[in-house]
Amino acid sequence: MNSKSVEILVIEDQALNRKVVRIVLESEGYRVVESVNASEALSYLETSIPSLILMDIALPGKSGEELTRLIKSKSNLCRIPIIALTAAAMSGDRERLLQAGCDDYLSKPINTHILVERVKYHLEKKTT
Repeated sequence: MNSKSVEILVIEDQALNRKVVRIVLESEGYRVVESVNASEALSYLETSIPSLILMDIALPGKSGEELTRLIKSKSNLCRIPIIALTAAAMSGDRERLLQAGCDDYLSKPINTHILVERVKYHLEKKTT
């Protein structure tokens, strides 16, 4: 998959985290769309289908877990890989997020090398 044709939706309420993820992904050639909360992300998803979603779990309003369940319940969106991003890595979080529909889970602070590796993995997996 040509990275220039890949659009990644980053749903993150913290500006610094969004900036770091955007810089890393854009340096790999991906197009990045940013959203600060669930309602903004849902508005975007009404008209666009990204190749992958990176989502903070602790969003204001609707949580990332709730938003994941909603996205995965929609037939036109359910195949989009979702990678959960969380600072609160508690026991059982990974399993709970995978049950909600997340395809992967990364702890903050984000290791940028692992982020790129996981994004590439899920994009390649999606096309096979």
